[in-house]
Amino acid sequence: MSHLSHAPGARWHTCRVYTNPKVSLLQVNWPLRGGIQTSSVKASGDSKCKRSFEHFYFCSLSMMLTLRRSLLASTRAGFHSSRAVAMPEISFKLSDIGEGIAEVEVLQWFVKPGDKIAQFQNLVEVQSDKATVEITSRFDGTITKLHYEPGQMAKVGSALIDLDVSDEVAAAQNASSAPKSKAPAKKVEPIKKAAPTPTPIVSAPTPVSAEPVARLPITRPSTGGKFLTTPSVRRLAREHNIDLEDVPAEGDRILKGDVLNYIKYLAENKAAPAPVATPSASSVAPASASATPAFEFLTESTTVPVTPIQKMMVKSMNAALKVPHFGYADEIEMNALDELRNTLKPIASARGVKVTYLPLMIKAASLALKYYPVLNASVSEDESSITMHAQHNISVAMDTPKGLLVPNVKNVESKSVLDIAEDLARLQKLGADGKLGPADLTGGTFSLSNIGSIGGTYMSPVIMVPQVAIGALGKIQTLPRFAADGSVVPVKVMNVSWSGDHRVIDGATMARFSTKWKAYLENPIAMLTELK
Repeated sequence: MSHLSHAPGARWHTCRVYTNPKVSLLQVNWPLRGGIQTSSVKASGDSKCKRSFEHFYFCSLSMMLTLRRSLLASTRAGFHSSRAVAMPEISFKLSDIGEGIAEVEVLQWFVKPGDKIAQFQNLVEVQSDKATVEITSRFDGTITKLHYEPGQMAKVGSALIDLDVSDEVAAAQNASSAPKSKAPAKKVEPIKKAAPTPTPIVSAPTPVSAEPVARLPITRPSTGGKFLTTPSVRRLAREHNIDLEDVPAEGDRILKGDVLNYIKYLAENKAAPAPVATPSASSVAPASASATPAFEFLTESTTVPVTPIQKMMVKSMNAALKVPHFGYADEIEMNALDELRNTLKPIASARGVKVTYLPLMIKAASLALKYYPVLNASVSEDESSITMHAQHNISVAMDTPKGLLVPNVKNVESKSVLDIAEDLARLQKLGADGKLGPADLTGGTFSLSNIGSIGGTYMSPVIMVPQVAIGALGKIQTLPRFAADGSVVPVKVMNVSWSGDHRVIDGATMARFSTKWKAYLENPIAMLTELK
């Protein structure tokens, strides 16, 4: 015989199980209309039927939950007694991660059935058509089932895992998911879309020192290389090139304050973790042979599923086809900018930054956008309004192992060239690791494509809707040009190709903007007059 006693706070009562080799009987008593209702279920006694009785009645908040616990599986002759322990089971669903994402691809699981998990623990890494995200748990409990295998697509709102939790957690979860009474709808006036909220500017990482950094003593339970923390804390650590393993914290969770204290500690010691060596964000030069990827030639036809990145590209290109494009091209002499970059190299090196041409071009574009803000604009979906953005969030196309991604450098108008170089290095590293998040991939207002780092001089770039302008930078070439005295001299030359949305920008405006941008690059000392 098995007896399940009354649980405090719950409204299910007693459960008794009787079994012998020939028959098994489940009897459940629960309150109903002021009395006690009794139900019983009988099963024949062969070994297959005695594997379990899987149903109790649990009526918290007038609901009954199915409890998936095996009660009894005995084949021993005669009756026996045991204690049955049951915990409610809930499903952890994939929440809406924003930006209109309807499904994600499961990349890898950090847990398996039978694992005990805690709040904020990483469960699974998923990839949408915009970013790769690690999903953390909202509950403490035990994993009972994983609903998806790596490589499968999971719909928003579908169950990711099943887990056993406490009665209180189950009751709260069911209360939160219960339908709420609808309040009378209030009529509201339509409002215009506001410009994107400025992203707070995070101070640049502390300069790198040649001396090794003294590590703080760390006492933390071993977690197998995985640390319990929030995505915002992980992002803060990435922005400062900090390994979470180096951050001291009390207990097994790393808080934002722990990371900030560690940053302060590094600043006081005049040193910081050395940044991971990454490829240059842009050399604006032909790619070397060593950078050429290895190819595997096909020997037979192969069909592969469309990746989330490719789905994003299909969606973006379909939207771009509806925009009337026009093009404009120009040639820029790069000798003066090359001299400035060489001058900045030792200064940037002392700060632990590698300066390429691209940060200088991005800053010059931001200065020119101040004079022609219509290029830093977006068109509403119904084409009824144009928003000219005060923030210069300049998107930069990057070739990553997972495909073309276009993250953006936030608030370029208020950043120095070295700040921009640091942001580009960070974005390049995240792109190479497949870790670019939604915050880095959304909110762009103007785009540059550094196709010259791979090859080519001219191209026809496609506008990233809802933006209205994009520029493609060709490779730098040394070509013969005539000097003022008529002599032929070698000059470093770069071509730029612009595409504009003809609903918003006319050819004359694009030409004036390009001329202003070109003037900053050919005479970079002029940029100093614009800096504040």
